[in-house]
Amino acid sequence: MKFISKFFWLFVGVLFIFSGLIKINDPVGTAIKLEEYFEVFSTDIAPFFKNLEPYSLFLSIFLSAAEIVLGVALLVRYQLKAVLWLLLIMIMFFTFLTFYSAYFNKVTDCGCFGDAIKLTPWESFTKDVVLLVMILVLLFTQKYLPPIMRTSSGAIITIITAALSVVVGWYAYEHLPYIDFRAYKVGNNIPELMKPSAPLRYKYVMTKGGEEHEFEEYPMDTTYTFKEMLAVNPEDGPKVTDFNVWNDEGDHTQEVLSGNKLLILVQNVLKADQQNFESINELVKAAETAGITPLVITSSSSQDFGAFRHEVNLAAPYYFGDGTVLKTIIRSNPGLVLLQDGVVKGKWHHNDTPDIEEVKEALAEEE
Repeated sequence: MKFISKFFWLFVGVLFIFSGLIKINDPVGTAIKLEEYFEVFSTDIAPFFKNLEPYSLFLSIFLSAAEIVLGVALLVRYQLKAVLWLLLIMIMFFTFLTFYSAYFNKVTDCGCFGDAIKLTPWESFTKDVVLLVMILVLLFTQKYLPPIMRTSSGAIITIITAALSVVVGWYAYEHLPYIDFRAYKVGNNIPELMKPSAPLRYKYVMTKGGEEHEFEEYPMDTTYTFKEMLAVNPEDGPKVTDFNVWNDEGDHTQEVLSGNKLLILVQNVLKADQQNFESINELVKAAETAGITPLVITSSSSQDFGAFRHEVNLAAPYYFGDGTVLKTIIRSNPGLVLLQDGVVKGKWHHNDTPDIEEVKEALAEEE
């Protein structure tokens, strides 16, 4: 039992730290996931969950930092009993979220490991149940985990971890994630990612007599009833399926994915930060002179964006895109993305708006 207890201690501590680091790397993405849960819960459970949406970013950083802090505190065995109880409460909360997602098929990606590792709802629930059991075992086997350092040393390490976690999370929010795990990261070729990496194969799920049967080809036997068609190799499908740009004149996706384009992404004008548009406007003018086409993509209505662009003096043609896609492309509102024939050559938070020389350097870099 001593060996099992120490294995669980190490496994739980490392996993919580890893999970927290992945989330705090992208606090905006974690906040978006929390908003999804609040939206679902406000409809299915109680309306007050809707009131939590404005606090999603705070909760994102707080919960991510808490995972890291509790993981570190567990590993250094600081206030072990209290830490284990806090871990138990946290994992019970996560288990409820993942069970609800899986059973009711509400939030299909729990965001447990951000965009780094995608888990299905039932995989996420299973993972949380395993952790729940491990933490319960640790609670009952604390005698095998004696202190490994003085209480004061553990307290100092825990406090420093908490401070660093919050700073790391806030910096990622004010700039961009340290590591980009999404399909639109720098260096990726969007047009290529819009194609399958191999021919997709499908299977037909049919029912007969209350039982399900799978076929590689559609059965000619009319006694079978069609249920669904599933991809056998979904991992070979396109990694980018929802990138579209349009305006009232039609689709402009291919136009955007050709040549040198500087995209200014404004997800929602009502939430867009206006403080750096002076720098953005200077870059727009310089880009035009340098032969780089600047354009804006927004998810706001034409009327709302028309008023907004005059307010910030943004003189560039604008198009429309899906709000969720724009949030996926860049965790900044507004944000800047540099494309060269559809290859992502640079991404900048509006707080880090580059000058034209930096943009030219990014275009000149070899892949």
